[in-house]
Amino acid sequence: MLAILNGKVLPTEEAMVPATDVGLLRGDGVFEVIRVYNGVPFALEEHFDRMERSAANLQVQFDRAAIESDTADLLASTPDHDGCLRLVSTGGGTRIGFLEALPPIPPSIKLTTLPYHSTILLDGVKSLSYAANMLATRIAVGRGAGESLLVTEGGTVLEGPRQSFVCSIDGERLITPPLSDRVLDSITRRTLLATGLLDERSIHVDEIPQMKEAFLASTLREVHPVSAIDDVELPAPGPLSQAIDTVLRATIAEAVGGSA
Repeated sequence: MLAILNGKVLPTEEAMVPATDVGLLRGDGVFEVIRVYNGVPFALEEHFDRMERSAANLQVQFDRAAIESDTADLLASTPDHDGCLRLVSTGGGTRIGFLEALPPIPPSIKLTTLPYHSTILLDGVKSLSYAANMLATRIAVGRGAGESLLVTEGGTVLEGPRQSFVCSIDGERLITPPLSDRVLDSITRRTLLATGLLDERSIHVDEIPQMKEAFLASTLREVHPVSAIDDVELPAPGPLSQAIDTVLRATIAEAVGGSA
């Protein structure tokens, strides 16, 4: 696989940053992961926009024009890449891009609820400070689940550590927590909301036993059916999840010219 470091395309293993870069030392910086279908990135401008907003909110330097140029050069170096593209801009001014293979994704996933309290300073920011997210996943694996479902102290269901959460409680409509509940403004979440098949409303942990189906949504997972939340088993996939997955795939295929 290839990478690009401050405008230079090179093998990934040769893409090295200074040991003193604050992105490494302090997790100071922003990043995005973009799905690439046979050389064509999906929702690239939306990812650039969010990366720029994240950098502005963190008050770190960000050169969008340079990031865009790096992205074009890296994609041109491997025109048939099918996988993902990771972009990083550190607070020290280092720009990095990686072409990556898709990680293995099982047909469905089991979730475990986990108490979580976010910091308001990072609302709307996709930052390199990902220790809490990684720990949440490790805790889930330690419990025999595939991922955590983050829940506030008051019982409000939020999202996965790196994914939006979608469910149906009545078996008729899909719902996802609103941004006012301080969840990430996910690109995939936006795309799903645009289908008209998904509504926003707060979800309480006490509603989990009434859920008819659920899935995680993200750039790489797209629609990933949930087979269980704690001790509550769910059909994976449920019919509503299948329906919105079909629409999402069609939307992506149209956007990337049938490459999906």
